[in-house]
Amino acid sequence: MERYDPLHAPDPAEWLETDEDERIILVRDYHRRAKVKLPNARVHATIHVVVESQIVLGDELPVRRTVARLQAEGLDRHEAIHAVGLVLAEHMYDLMTTGPQKTDPNEFYSASLEKLTAEDWRRAR
Repeated sequence: MERYDPLHAPDPAEWLETDEDERIILVRDYHRRAKVKLPNARVHATIHVVVESQIVLGDELPVRRTVARLQAEGLDRHEAIHAVGLVLAEHMYDLMTTGPQKTDPNEFYSASLEKLTAEDWRRAR
């Protein structure tokens, strides 16, 4: 994989064949080329990579479906990835601060994604 563009889904096989560190570099390069100023480019790129990887998993998690729904609600693909990334970051923070869970922590993440709307993302920005 030579370039990343969040407006276009990467080829799933090529994405999975690319080393994770290289994926992060490709995402950082995209944002640098787009002149997007970020408080922490590595964390931002890492969240992009996680969301893209979850999309590639298909229906194992509702991420691909959520991104498609958000796009149908008017977000471009990049914005939809950011919206899912925000839910992911909040979920990770909650997991780190509350400790071990008695239930599957992905259930809450999945439920949060199912409720997420384009309007929620616009308000959060």
